Amino acid sequence: MESVRISAVNAALPPAALEQKDLPDMLPAGHTGERVLRKVVAGSGIRKRHMAIDPRTEDVAHWSTSTRMSRFQDEGLPLAREAVEGALDQIGASPEGIGLLCLVSSTGYGTPGIDSRLLRDLEMRACTRRLVIGHMGCFAALPGLAACADFARCHPEPAVLLNLELSSLHLQPPPWDTEQFVINSLFGDAAVAMVVESATERPVAPWSAPCVLDLASHTAYEHEGHMAWEVGDAGFKMGLSAAVPDLIAACLPDLITELLCPHGLTPGSIDWWAVHPGGRRVIDAAEESLSLAPSAVLASRHVLQEYGNCSSAGLPLVIAELQRTSPLAPGEHGVAMTFGPGLTLYTALLRG
Repeated sequence: MESVRISAVNAALPPAALEQKDLPDMLPAGHTGERVLRKVVAGSGIRKRHMAIDPRTEDVAHWSTSTRMSRFQDEGLPLAREAVEGALDQIGASPEGIGLLCLVSSTGYGTPGIDSRLLRDLEMRACTRRLVIGHMGCFAALPGLAACADFARCHPEPAVLLNLELSSLHLQPPPWDTEQFVINSLFGDAAVAMVVESATERPVAPWSAPCVLDLASHTAYEHEGHMAWEVGDAGFKMGLSAAVPDLIAACLPDLITELLCPHGLTPGSIDWWAVHPGGRRVIDAAEESLSLAPSAVLASRHVLQEYGNCSSAGLPLVIAELQRTSPLAPGEHGVAMTFGPGLTLYTALLRG
């Protein structure tokens, strides 16, 4: 099978950053949930989050879904362009040479949308293929990577995977229960672009470019009610059960075995782990269920701390952090994993 690799990763972040410690002070004076929110914030493992819609200057909670979708286009396109341009610049690639643009987002839609407008703004070819993967939630980065890898195996042109998530658009109207406090304090915004291409097309990469060997997934549909992402009149509303980390922990070891066994590998032979930074307890669940050393999830905890949960853009941020701090050497293996509605677990096997 033709070998494909992730040649470049580049992130673009909204300029507004909200310090997590300031969140309780933004509640109306005398709000009965302040004590609960302070407890949620203290245990979140998050220091700050970047926001395309700054809640200190705009009250999004009562916006209609159509208004939120319009702002997704306005706020998302500049971030998307910055992310893609930066990724292409890393390897000296031209926008005209891209064969596929795959846009992944669960937080905004529109047609014509950001995917076609990127072709226009970056002067890509009109024949560039486009694919939009929508509403799969936090696990969607790996289905997007799979689509780009399949394209790159069959075509000489690179594919660009763009994960664009603006969760700040979906603050729900009050009153907020504890579940909504958790959600409101968890998600951040980011755009992350990856270049995926045949390993034979570009002889030298500017960083350690991991190859994509295999993917495996598991949909625990019997637990689908524990995580939801529903389109409503006031944006998209998330449901997130406190049982999700335990459910992930119960399913993950068997899925990792399914991923690794065909390649003669075990968890002990994996050199780095890219765990979706879905929350402190989600990272704990992966660490404990797979008996990982605390150092194995430091990159995921760092991304959670500095950016929050950026939905499908979160895992690419972790991969970029791992490749910056401890890149896969030739012959070493890494595992990436994401979790989302369904209840869905998705994994990928990478090799240096």
